[in-house]
Amino acid sequence: MLYIFDEPSIGLHPRDVSRLNEMLIRIRDKGNTVIVVEHDLDVINIADYVIDVGPNAGRDGGNIVYSGTLDGLKNADTITAKFIGVKEPLKQAVRESEVFYESSKSMRNNLKYVSLRVPKNILTVVTGVAGSGKSTLVNQVFAKEMPNVVCIDQSSVSTTSRSSPATYLDMADEIRKLFANANQVKASLFSANAEGGCPHCKGSGFVEINLSFMDLLEIECEVCSGTRFKEEVLQYRFQGKNIIDVMDMTAREGLAFFDSGTIKSKLQNLIDVGLGYIAIGQPLSTLSGGECQRLKLALELRAKGNIYIMDEPTTGLHMSDIQNIIAMIDQLIEGGNTVVVIEHNLEVIKQADWIVDMGPDGGNRGGEIVFEGCPKDLLDCEESITAKYLTASVECCAV
Repeated sequence: MLYIFDEPSIGLHPRDVSRLNEMLIRIRDKGNTVIVVEHDLDVINIADYVIDVGPNAGRDGGNIVYSGTLDGLKNADTITAKFIGVKEPLKQAVRESEVFYESSKSMRNNLKYVSLRVPKNILTVVTGVAGSGKSTLVNQVFAKEMPNVVCIDQSSVSTTSRSSPATYLDMADEIRKLFANANQVKASLFSANAEGGCPHCKGSGFVEINLSFMDLLEIECEVCSGTRFKEEVLQYRFQGKNIIDVMDMTAREGLAFFDSGTIKSKLQNLIDVGLGYIAIGQPLSTLSGGECQRLKLALELRAKGNIYIMDEPTTGLHMSDIQNIIAMIDQLIEGGNTVVVIEHNLEVIKQADWIVDMGPDGGNRGGEIVFEGCPKDLLDCEESITAKYLTASVECCAV
């Protein structure tokens, strides 16, 4: 049989990824073909054959930039190749804080009457194997009791295809005003949800066909060809572009196009969170969970005095994007915020100022705080499963 796994390592601790790899090898050895879509280097390292897609994301992707053995990939000129075998050292200059936020003790789910202590204005990483109680302690206890908490997870930012990064980051109105002032017409003409919308599809870009006992079928509007705007709107231009041209720009293209400081600042936020490749008018319903999470972060990037909780922000991210996430977290902390990250990724764990490790295992054998303190001290915790894998990663880095 042919088995296809789409990022099976999502949500897994390095211990569980090791078990996943053993399972994948057993499936292969029974005479099956296994295809895995994956970013985790530990999974990539067991591959017999690797196909690397790129060279970048969005419009700059879509090409097979390498196919062959893992050894061959190491010598290839691709972004993935640059990260094969590369491991960062443990953070040495950790931030310190004498002020702590602390939740009440809880026995919710599998928690064993524990509380979470989080130092103020630094990066705390909560680790532990799957089912150890991390999400319960952070999201269901700590987040409910603390003031000014902003939870940034991977849930959808919108359920409507009419929303876009431009509307979510509140750029759309200013873009419409620029068009209106340049052409001496009403700003509502440049909204697909108002006067400018195609009358046939009512500005949605598609029409629904009822096939009786089957689900509704959505097809591209034949009048506007999916652009959502009526024909007469396209005659109006701003700096040589019509509204469709502008909404089809990526964040990087928009940054070079607009002169408005407000718009440029919001586009820069998109780029900073690693979303420079998405179109500013792209429907939010087309974004992945990881992209939704980063879009939420883009909205909050300049705020101050909050506690930010991120639930596995590296999910679905390429190794190169993880560096961007860490840089964004540093930016939030430097802005006077406190950041709590629930994470399994060892490269993120290494950058923590404070670590809380849950366990010692999952389910009924979890729910305890096995360790809390500086990253280097976790290496000496014999009870911690995380410590074993972190030690191995640090030793590889030293070699």
